[in-house]
Amino acid sequence: MEIKASDVAKLRQMTGSGMMDCKNALVEANGDFNRAQEIIREKGKLVASKRADRETKEGAAIAKISADATKGILICLGCETDFVSKTEEFQALAKKIADAALANLPADTEALLNLKLDSATVAELISQQTGKTGEKHQVAYYDKLEGAQLTPYNHMNGKVSSLVAFGKSLPLEAAKDVAMQVAAMNPVSVSKDDCPKEVQEKELQIGREQAKLDGKPEAMIERIAQGKLNRFFKDSTLLAQDFIKDAKISVEAYLKSVDKDATVTAFRRFSLND
Repeated sequence: MEIKASDVAKLRQMTGSGMMDCKNALVEANGDFNRAQEIIREKGKLVASKRADRETKEGAAIAKISADATKGILICLGCETDFVSKTEEFQALAKKIADAALANLPADTEALLNLKLDSATVAELISQQTGKTGEKHQVAYYDKLEGAQLTPYNHMNGKVSSLVAFGKSLPLEAAKDVAMQVAAMNPVSVSKDDCPKEVQEKELQIGREQAKLDGKPEAMIERIAQGKLNRFFKDSTLLAQDFIKDAKISVEAYLKSVDKDATVTAFRRFSLND
């Protein structure tokens, strides 16, 4: 049967797929639009299954907050190559998923993938994009935060994003400085008080082993290990870190200089470079 250019254009608008993919799908479906959409989705699933073991080392990381700055999300849509990550269609899909995540605040990645956007779920849209590019696409990261004030930071290369929750409203510049600190310095926790126990134990064990290799007396090993852990807290917990804009003060001291009651309650960070 003859497939009209207008029908191909209509299917392309419905699915976002390429003109030839849409024409071939309509031919196979004998002009049935519903079946043609299914064919395009099935193609995407087939490509995705063939590339399931591929790594998504490129993509787009996006942090966004609500209009009142009390809710926020951080997602990363991953792909295989930098070339695909920079295409207009990939960037548009990443932003569309981020907008949907912020509007709905799904509980986890599975819930995000099941969100319905227009006539398809997020998972189906990703599958369609996979079919078009021939590359594996996936939600490489998703999380959400709520707080008195949330501040996002998106590095200009799109590879690193952070989201910080504060205990009270702060001047935007100061809040952004802290969000940038999180993106740049990759802290493990807000402070030593919320540093995971398994991380602390690992650092203590490293300290013990180093002390033994250095031939330190048995009676000193635990004290040396504790000292190394304290140094780890200084270097790797957000509030104790040297402030990137002024290494003479800590992040906590910087916050207190802005507002004596300023606190960070939580943060999230994702980097495609780690």
